[in-house]
This record gives sequence, C-alpha cells and structure tokens, in this order.
Amino acid sequence: MNAGILVTGAAGFIGQALVRQLAAGDEPVFGLDIRAATQPVPGVRYEKADIRDRALVGLVARLKPRVVVHLASVVAAGGDAEQDYAIDVIGTGHVVEACLAAGVTRLVVTSSGAAYGYHADNAQPLTETDPLRGNEDFPYSRHKRLVENLLAEARAAHPALEQVVFRPCTVLGPGVSNQITAIFERPVVIGLAGSAAPFSLVSETDVVAALARAAAPASLPGIYNLAGDGTLSLAEIAGRIGKPYLPLPPALLRGVLWFANRLKLTPLGPAQVNFLQYRPVLANDRLKTGFGYVPALSAAEAFDRYWRARPAS
Repeated sequence: MNAGILVTGAAGFIGQALVRQLAAGDEPVFGLDIRAATQPVPGVRYEKADIRDRALVGLVARLKPRVVVHLASVVAAGGDAEQDYAIDVIGTGHVVEACLAAGVTRLVVTSSGAAYGYHADNAQPLTETDPLRGNEDFPYSRHKRLVENLLAEARAAHPALEQVVFRPCTVLGPGVSNQITAIFERPVVIGLAGSAAPFSLVSETDVVAALARAAAPASLPGIYNLAGDGTLSLAEIAGRIGKPYLPLPPALLRGVLWFANRLKLTPLGPAQVNFLQYRPVLANDRLKTGFGYVPALSAAEAFDRYWRARPAS
C-alpha cells in the first residue's frame, strides 16, 4: 500500500519550508531535487533526481508515495526557453507518468497565475473558470498554460489520480529575491503610465499551509487560485516604502528592453512589458469556500512582512 508524501523541488524556498512542516506529521516524507537541501530536515529521506530525466518514473515507483507535491518548476521569467520548457512541461509530464506508474492517489501541483496570460481584456479578478491564455510570445506564461493543458488531459484520462492544482500569484516572504522584488529595491519604483498594475500577492507561509492541507487525505481536489485578499499597485507599494514612483510610457519601456536585450544586458525583451502592464488579478473565493483555506495574510500584510524582514541598508 502506498504511503508517504513526496515533494519535488524540495531544496527550493517553498519546498524546504513545506518539507519541514510535513515532517512534523505522521507520514514518511521524501524530498526530491536536483540540488541538495541547504538545511536537511531530520527524518526526511532525500533523493537527488532531475525531473527532466525519465528515470524519475522508476524512482517514484520504488518509493510508492501516497501523494506527490510537485514544486519543481521554473519560477523566474526570461531564462533559456528550451531549458525552461524541458523543466516545466516535459518534467511535469514525467511526474504525471511516475504517479500513474507508482499508484499515487493524489498529485498536488503549483502552476501559476501566469497561465491566464497577460492581456488587456483579462477579467478583474480572474476566476478558475476563466480561460488559460498564456502568451505565446512570453515563454514563462506559455509554459504554465501548457503544463495546465497536460494536467487537464491527465484528469480526463486518469480520474483515479486526484489533482489539486494551485495557481499562485506573486509569492513574497523573508529572503525572497527575484525579478519582482528587484522592482521594489531600486531607488525609484518604475511603473507604466496608464496602468495601475495591481499585484495580487500571497505570503509564502500561506502557500506552504495550503500545500500541506492539499496533501492531507480529507482535502478536496480541484483547481484553486492562491492569493491573499486585496491587491497593491506599484504606486501604492512606492508609497508604503517611501520611494518615488515613476510611470513610464509602455512604448518607451519596450524600446529600452529591446535595445538592452540586443546588447545582452538583460534576458528580458519587449514582450515582458505586458508582465507589468496587464497583471493577472486573482480571485480567491474558491480557495476559501471550496477548498476551505483562508489566507492568514492579505496582499498588503504579505508585502509589509516581506519588506520588514529585509536586511537594513
């Protein structure tokens, strides 16, 4: 009989926190990653594996977990598109195949709000029934959409493998450093003229708590946006941290990114302007009423907690 919880991406920011929380429970915990965990949790069995390698199928079959929580994915835009595709799409395909081969009964996956795409006509807020339109010219967004298509096909073909799919918004917590937080760190917060650019935000503690709940036998399968209540615009964020806000014309920023990308000064290109201009705002009603998890921190509270935890400059 299958037993235990396997976490892919166990050495990542969310993965390490989730493994630590799960290890306090009664089930065996397996941590799988291509990297070694910087702070291994006593009692957790760690395995080094690359989800891009189909050998993953045999490894999971030997461990026979009850649940797989799939966190191994690309978390930043603007990388190597082919490598990112291999990790996100091919890797997730291997995870699904491994679950089916090992008799896993539940698969928990972190997708992304980026799967909805960055479009001027996006609903505000977006609900789980809105179409997934991950932008073709934005690999990060396109790959998240393709991952969800793959998961939908697996749900139709293999209903015995329950799925809990989370679509997180921007995740903030102490120590987080990425392309989003880089916007806040500059002396001037740069936004886009004519766009409020509201950010849905969620605390990493709420992400970990929701994932741990999803791994429990009694939780409900389904698809859930994962976001704290409310939003913050870049102008509001600038005000909270006492920095000037500079809205640039979108055409100007596209030109700057095109030029900088040609000079290999940044991996980002003009298409990434949509990333700021048309932020997906996520409704969390289904998370609270359908899944039964109410985020502890609002968007504003998650941001303030992240900002207070930064090292003094």
